[in-house]
Amino acid sequence: MMKQREITDESNTAWTCVQAYAGLDSKTAEQATKLAEAQDGTVTVVCTPSGGAQTVRLELDKDWLEELSDEELTTAITSAGSGS
Repeated sequence: MMKQREITDESNTAWTCVQAYAGLDSKTAEQATKLAEAQDGTVTVVCTPSGGAQTVRLELDKDWLEELSDEELTTAITSAGSGS
């Protein structure tokens, strides 16, 4: 099962966030996830907006699905999307 989260930011853009490599078959995904997990325990999360705006890549804690609040996730997307 692909883990994803959907949130809506302040400008009413709906974002779907998925951990990179989550869509691969389980054995490949497991290896890719281990490789993708940085030394500091972060993973790459790709967030795609509705309406065709720019996709955003985030480096988040590997527990982002359970641990990160919607507010924190929105803030990460907003700051990444503004190029800062």
